[in-house]
Amino acid sequence: MHGVTNPDAGLVVWDVDGTLIPADLRWLRRAVARTYALAESAVVFPTAKVHGYTDESIVIDTAIASGIDERAAEAGVACFPDHLAHVMEQGREELARDQPAYPGAKETIRALHDAGFVQTVLTGNLRSAAEIKLATTGLDDYIDWSIGGFGSDARDRFDLPDVIRRRYADVLGRPLDPDKTVVIGDAANDIACARHAGFRVIAVTHRVTRDELAQHGPDAILDRLSAPDVVAAVSRLTGKD
Repeated sequence: MHGVTNPDAGLVVWDVDGTLIPADLRWLRRAVARTYALAESAVVFPTAKVHGYTDESIVIDTAIASGIDERAAEAGVACFPDHLAHVMEQGREELARDQPAYPGAKETIRALHDAGFVQTVLTGNLRSAAEIKLATTGLDDYIDWSIGGFGSDARDRFDLPDVIRRRYADVLGRPLDPDKTVVIGDAANDIACARHAGFRVIAVTHRVTRDELAQHGPDAILDRLSAPDVVAAVSRLTGKD
């Protein structure tokens, strides 16, 4: 994180996959294959959507769907983070080529910083994976990693807002105000998680239609990451404008 932000302005909490960069399951597929000694072609993701959940929960369900018994699936979770970090380190060039930041993402993060907002992430990614993704795509400036919530902190995404609350209070020395906290995501589960925590929420239509997102009641829906539009929406929701 660089520069000076103002906690009084509010906190912006970013989802990563599908919001800042396109989602891609290749890294999970490769890491699951190595974790359970499977061929990549034998890795079967569960029929339920995996977007919006945490990596560990996806790994367990994927291992079972791929024919691993439940006990072995659970046992493999301990070594999964090392395998994931390794395949992502090996794939940085591939990641930069195939998962570039969405248009406007970098400019929006900078504009929110310039407007005084503190920024962090709430993501199902393990912290190491989130850091690699944002560093590789040039989006890690102005992100305060020390107060984020990651899939490595809890298996249930709905537990991550409390992780952010605790870290925010510890790092900034003040309680987090949910009325000045805005989640920016792209999936129904992002909206549900924000609502569960009492946070405001903006949904971006990168993967889901405006009509589908509207059914889940976000505070705002944007068709793209336009810096002026995002700053205006965040400012309105936090009472800054």
